[in-house]
Amino acid sequence: MLKVKITNVGNSMGILLPKEALTKMKANKGDTLYLVESPEGYTLTPYQQDFEEQMDAAEDIMKRYKNTLRALAK
Repeated sequence: MLKVKITNVGNSMGILLPKEALTKMKANKGDTLYLVESPEGYTLTPYQQDFEEQMDAAEDIMKRYKNTLRALAK
């Protein structure tokens, strides 16, 4: 477990993440991180939680409308 401290950042509050945490999350300056609420509390992650659901929906649409999408691509 890593310990972080809340600090003032301009008129807002923020935390500074140790390089070790950023390396494990494969996050760099300018990347977006997601704060996800769960029954255990909050989790900070570089992955959008509903991305897999969105991809499943997109793949379903691409299968059902394959011919229409092919015609639109011309």
